[in-house]
This record gives sequence, C-alpha cells and structure tokens, in this order.
Amino acid sequence: MRAVFVDANDALRALAERIGPKVLPQLAIEFGSADIVPDALPEALAGAPIAVIDHTALPIEIAQRCAGLRDVVFLGTGARSYMDPEALAGIGVGVHLIKGYGDTAVAECAIGLLFAAGRGFAAMDRAMRAGQWLRSEGVQLDGKTLGLVGYGGIAAETARIARGCGMNVIAWNRTPKPAVEGVEFVPSIDDLLARSDAVSMHLLLCDETRGVLSRERIAAMRPGAILVNTARGALVDEAAMVDALRSGHLRHAGLDVFAVEPLPAGHALTTLSNVTLSAHSAFRTPEANERLIAEAFAHCERVMSGSGRSA
Repeated sequence: MRAVFVDANDALRALAERIGPKVLPQLAIEFGSADIVPDALPEALAGAPIAVIDHTALPIEIAQRCAGLRDVVFLGTGARSYMDPEALAGIGVGVHLIKGYGDTAVAECAIGLLFAAGRGFAAMDRAMRAGQWLRSEGVQLDGKTLGLVGYGGIAAETARIARGCGMNVIAWNRTPKPAVEGVEFVPSIDDLLARSDAVSMHLLLCDETRGVLSRERIAAMRPGAILVNTARGALVDEAAMVDALRSGHLRHAGLDVFAVEPLPAGHALTTLSNVTLSAHSAFRTPEANERLIAEAFAHCERVMSGSGRSA
C-alpha cells in the first residue's frame, strides 16, 4: 500500500525515512514538498489511499479530486483548522488525529511565553540589538494566579510546571473534569478571567469555541493581565486583543498561533512592543517529533489492517 506525506519538512521526512522501514516495511511512503499548495495535492497523491498531512489545507473540493484517497493521517489534533472531517467522511475519507505526542513540548512553550511576557525579554532583546539599553520592570509570577481555559493533556502539563514555579492554578473546561490536586476548577470562563493574573488558552477549535475569548470577555479580564495562546488563534477575537494591548488593558500577549498563518507582513501584532511572537512552533521538539511520526505509522498500520478509526 502507498502513502504520501504530502508536506514533509526536512526534519519530519528524515524521521519518517528512518522509522517507517523499521516499523512498517510493507508501506511504500512517498514525500511531497513542505510548501505544497492544496491545488497540487491530487497530483502529489496520484491515487494513493493514505495522505499524511502536517500543515496543508485539504478543502472538500480538493479532496473530491484525489482519486483513491481513503484516509488522512493528520499530524496533530487541530485538523479542523485545515479540513472538515465530517465533510470528508461524507465522501468516504476518514481523518485520524494524533493526540498527546507534544503535550510537554507545548506546555513548556506556554510557560516560556508566559515568562517572556512577564519579564519583557523580547522587547529588551530588540532594543539591545538596536544599541539601546532598555530596562523594564517585570512581573514576578510566584504567587500569581494562572487561569487555564480548557483542561486536556497540554493544560495538565502546563499546570504541573506552573505549580512548580509557585503559581496558583485555576481551570475551566467545557465539560466536567475529575478533581486534580493543586488545580481549582471554576464554574465558568467568566469566573476564571476575573480571577486570573495570566490566562493560557488550551481549547480545541470548533464552532462552539471559535471566538470564545470575545471582546467583552477580554474587557472583563483583570487590568494588566497576561494572555498566552498556544492552542488556536481563532479562539480569540484578534482585533479586540490588539486593542486591549494598545490600551494597556492587557499587559502582554505571548502568541504561538494566529487567526491567519503565516502571520502577514506588517500585521498589527508585529507593531506592538508588548507582544512576544512564536511561529506556531510550540510542538516542535525532537522528542515530540519522534513520537509524532511513530504514531503516524501506527495509524497507517491500523488503516492497512482494517482496524483504523477516524478520530
């Protein structure tokens, strides 16, 4: 059976070429270009039944042109940002997600952005490179309250690290969660925003969560709060966030994800000194990549054996 990793970057391709023959020698894996565009997917797949996709959109009209495509292995959990799983299921294409591979990596990024936001490292770095000796007063995070919006594997890891840094951790989840030592679950997102010195986003993106951090909710956050987002840009009203950063209502934002990616040149967020930007790379560590590719081949094996299930 053939599979095409349609948009493999160099690091992921090297892992796939090393891991694949060892764990699934009966699968013929081919590779496309890391900068492939959706219109090129039918030609790149050339009738292959399995597509492995890292970051490329697969609109339903493109999928309908991919003759023979039966399964998409999406490298992560946020497939809805790139495709419509229900629409694909309607034409007989299953979408398989990979969960948990980068929980620690993303949590470490969230905490890193939180510290960078609290201490203004990015602004000082830019100033010093420009020959200026900028010294700013930072925020000591010990004893502060971190609010986690959503509580899955990444949020649990973020809570673990934050507690180790002396922070108080509260959380809100769309569905009830069992009690967790050291984490206080609050009844509503509005309660969380009112109590948090820093807020970290950890929700999956769907119709119900799109824009959940609305203009009204941003206005209800504590003055001088820090916002960190390593989940999905569309969870936040980006224009309202920019306004709150300009006014100083938000002290700082540490962002790994954006409403439009790549972030367009000259975007308002790039003009603000109280924003620390990261290029949707929270999950990119060698350890996470290794687990990601190993699980991708495990999905392919299940698909080939007939036991694979869409997630």
